[in-house]
Amino acid sequence: MTDSLQTISWDDLRIVKAIGEHGSLVSAAAVLGVNHSTMSRRLAAIEKALDTVLFDRRRSGYVATAAGTEVIALGERVEKEILGVTRRISRREQGFKGELRITTSDALLLDFLTPVVADFQAANPEITVEMIVGNKPLNLARGESDIAFRATLAPPENLFGRKVARIAWAIYGRRSDYPGAALTAEERYRRQWVSYGRSLAGLKAYAFVNERVPACNIRYRSDSVAGVASAISAGMGIGFLPCMHGDLLPDLVRVSPIEPEVFDELWILTHPDIRKSGRVYAFMTHCAEALAGYRDLIEGRKAR
Repeated sequence: MTDSLQTISWDDLRIVKAIGEHGSLVSAAAVLGVNHSTMSRRLAAIEKALDTVLFDRRRSGYVATAAGTEVIALGERVEKEILGVTRRISRREQGFKGELRITTSDALLLDFLTPVVADFQAANPEITVEMIVGNKPLNLARGESDIAFRATLAPPENLFGRKVARIAWAIYGRRSDYPGAALTAEERYRRQWVSYGRSLAGLKAYAFVNERVPACNIRYRSDSVAGVASAISAGMGIGFLPCMHGDLLPDLVRVSPIEPEVFDELWILTHPDIRKSGRVYAFMTHCAEALAGYRDLIEGRKAR
């Protein structure tokens, strides 16, 4: 086993470690920002190189064998050493200086990123941040942005990323209009609605509303989550919002349970060529740690 380990790389160890931590190829692939088929091929190649089985494939998931447990432990030690060296070298050689260009949506900027960036800059005063707000994807390979902070179910495969959480959605109304219990499904679909414009047709909420709400009841559309929330607050109708946005607005209230068919995933993305840059790595690490405290809110378990 010891001699065989000389044939695998740190990327191989990361893959084995992720599968061991999450118990499935799908979850591990999402965490590492690769697709399921790539993860399956890489694991098969690693086991072939080591000439041993690292995981028992059970109906309940992937369970590490004795050999797998040994490789996972090695991966944890190597990761700890790499992170320590990277932080020391980055701080010494780059001093976390320079500019960060970050692209995100208006709702994500308002809900989370501004205080996260403020904390990051307080610890790294020589980094300047330019925030680009919009839903249009920017080309990270051409340097249009260093980091993309997105709610998406399909992050581009050519980018490196971290999934922060699954985003829960529910239907909201103006609190003064709905002070009591949640509406039944039949009642909800008879009300006036606020929904999303065609440029956001990729949202699950867009199709869900179009399929269930009569067109004559959809009285207003916006290409912005913050715009939809503002319209709901103005009494223009009820509508879908991510719980992490709607639950922060005091004049709004959920009029439905969390809708399991309507969801997104929250990702922090960058280009592989710059992911090891000191300031990029530092910011992505800071975001992942800072947003862990928001997980209950993002996943809809912390309603106002």
